[in-house]
Amino acid sequence: MLRRNLLGAGVSLPFVAAAASALAADHPPPRPAGPTPFDGSTVRNLARQLAAKPYQAPAQDLPSDLKDLAYSAYQGIRFDPSQSLWRGQGLNFTGQFFHRGYIYPDRVDIYEVAGGQATPIVYSPSQFTFDKIKPPTGDLGYAGFKIRYPINRPDVDDEVCAFLGASYFRAVAKGQGYGLSARGLAIKTANQNGEEFPVFRSFWLERPGKGADVLVVHALLDSPSAAASFRFSIRPGQDTIFDTESAVYPRADITEAGLAPLTSMFMHDLNDHTAVDDWRIAVHDSDGLQMRSGHDEAIWRPLVNPRDLQVSAFSDTSPRGFGLMQRKRAFSDYQDLEAHYEKRPSLWVEPIGDWGQGVVELVEIPSNEEVNDNMVAFWRPHDPLKAKGEYLLSYRLHWCWAPPGTVQLGQVMQTLCGVAFNRKHRQFVIDFVGEAVKALKPEVVPDIDVGCSKGKVISAVAQPNPEISGWRLSIELDPEDNKLVELHARLMQAGNPLTETWLYRWTST
Repeated sequence: MLRRNLLGAGVSLPFVAAAASALAADHPPPRPAGPTPFDGSTVRNLARQLAAKPYQAPAQDLPSDLKDLAYSAYQGIRFDPSQSLWRGQGLNFTGQFFHRGYIYPDRVDIYEVAGGQATPIVYSPSQFTFDKIKPPTGDLGYAGFKIRYPINRPDVDDEVCAFLGASYFRAVAKGQGYGLSARGLAIKTANQNGEEFPVFRSFWLERPGKGADVLVVHALLDSPSAAASFRFSIRPGQDTIFDTESAVYPRADITEAGLAPLTSMFMHDLNDHTAVDDWRIAVHDSDGLQMRSGHDEAIWRPLVNPRDLQVSAFSDTSPRGFGLMQRKRAFSDYQDLEAHYEKRPSLWVEPIGDWGQGVVELVEIPSNEEVNDNMVAFWRPHDPLKAKGEYLLSYRLHWCWAPPGTVQLGQVMQTLCGVAFNRKHRQFVIDFVGEAVKALKPEVVPDIDVGCSKGKVISAVAQPNPEISGWRLSIELDPEDNKLVELHARLMQAGNPLTETWLYRWTST
C-alpha cells in the first residue's frame, strides 16, 4: 500500500489511525434538523460553550462492514460528482464528501451557510457508489469533505483541498499534487505517554457568490484538553492561501500545545541515505524546515530520518514565518514517475499580529515507510495555555512552490554529507544559490561563519560552483567521540550575511 495512492484519496494514514484508536465511541452531540441562524461569532460561541462541558468522544457507531474495511475497499467508495454541493449553480467552487469507514469512523456534521442561515447537508447512501460492499442504510453521515475549483484550467474543476481525519487538512497550488498536511491543533506531540489528537467535529461551508474566488469554511474542533473554532478563507491559485483565524478554549492547562502545526514525510535524501536501500535518489514531501526569525534571520534546517526520535526547538520572539519546504523541484532529484515528489507543495506559515515568545519546534520521527508522515513542525508559545482561558491566533497558510516575498540572501540548494577522506571525520558540503552569491566574483572569497556545539571544525572552505551559478561550502568536522553535534554555517561579506543560516544536527547512529 503506497502513499502515492493514499494521497489520491486525501488519506493521511499513520496519525489518523492513531487518533482513531485513541478515541472511544460515544453519543454524538445533537444536530439541528433544519436551518439555524449563523454569523461570524457562531462557531466561536459554540467552542466556548463546548469547552465548559466534559469531553465526549466522537460517534463511531458504524456497521462492522464499514468499520473493518480494507483500504482497497474504502477506495472503492466514491462520491457521485453529479450530486456535488453547488453543482450547476454557476459558482467557481463545488463540494464533495467522504464516506465514513476504514480508519475514518468519526462522524462530522457539515452545514451550508447562506443568507445568515446554516442548513445541515443531509447524508444519503445514494450520494455514493460502493463497488465491492453492500450500500448501508440509515443516516451514517460524513467523514469529511473536499473542494473543487478550476485551478489549472478554466474548464476543469480540480480538487484543491480536503479535510479528512482528526484535524488534518491539505491543499495544493496550481500545478501541484497533494503532499504534506496542516492540522488545527497539536497537543503532546512526541510525549512519551502518547499524543492527543484533536478532531474537527463540525464544518460550515459558506455558499460563495457568483464569480467569487474565495471560499470561507468554519470548523469546530474538540479534544479532551480543549475546544476551538477556526475560520478559513481559502483562495486557490498560483499559491493557495488559507487566511486562518482560530480561538482556543482549554478545558485543562496545556503545557505542550502546538499551534499552526504542519506534518510531512521525509524518508531520505543525499544528506541522509546511509541506512536506506532505495533506487530513488530522494523520497520526501519536504526536505527542510525554513524559518524567518523575529529579528529577521533567515534559517534553513535540512530534515533527516533519524534512528531515534529527535525534537529540536528554535527559540524566537514574534516570528515572521516558518514552514516545511520542498526545495528540490526537478524530476531528476527523485526519478519517480508515479509519486512526482518534485510537484509536492511547500507550506509556509505567516503569523499575523505579535505571537510573542516561544519556539518553533521540529519533531523528526524514525520511519522505514514512505506512507508515514514522520515530520512535524509547529509554534509552541512560551507560556502554557491555561484552563478556562481564550487564546486567539491568526495566520496565513501559503501552499506554494516557494515562500512569499523577495529572496534577499543566498539559499541552501542541497546538503551532502559523508565520511571525510581520512575515514575518521565527517564531511559536509552545502551548495548555496541565488543572486546574492551569483554576483560574487570568483576572486572575492566570502567570509565563513561556522561553528559546532561539540567536537572541532577542522576546516571550512568556500569556492565558486559554476555548475549551479552559486557557491559551495565544505566543512570537515572531528566529532571527538561525541554522539551528537549541532552545526551552523553561513557565508558573510563585510560583516553582513550573504546567505541564510544553515543548521544541522549530526548524530553518530
